Amino acid sequence: MSNFRASHRYARITARKCRLIADMIRGLPVNRALEVLAFTERRGARLVEKVLKSAVANAQQDENVNVNKLYVAESRVDEGPLLGGRPRWRPASRGRAMPIRKRTSHIHLAVSEQAEPVLKEAPVADAEPKAKKASKKASKASKGQ
Repeated sequence: MSNFRASHRYARITARKCRLIADMIRGLPVNRALEVLAFTERRGARLVEKVLKSAVANAQQDENVNVNKLYVAESRVDEGPLLGGRPRWRPASRGRAMPIRKRTSHIHLAVSEQAEPVLKEAPVADAEPKAKKASKKASKASKGQ
């Protein structure tokens, strides 16, 4: 079971805005994540959707991978460098000047094939504590009347 990765570096969106989208799809199956991104009305959703489709395409290169069992194993958005060139300034209060900051981000996604679910038996609940709670409720109800 291996991870298939894709990334979009120097995306022209702030990391703070794009992290909201990355947090939404983390841990979801790929089909469900693509559905969520398609109906999310944020600009970052389009960027994350492209990266997710790229990661799925990378997984399709391996013939042993069932694409329908893929899930989003990792989704993170890191801050990239500020777009510079030459420094530019905008006027601020009291005669000051503030720099114009054009932020970028690096979007990283990894998809992995889901392991076969391990069926475990449910733990047997002890009936004693429930009986005690029921008797306490009954005694409180009788005191109140």
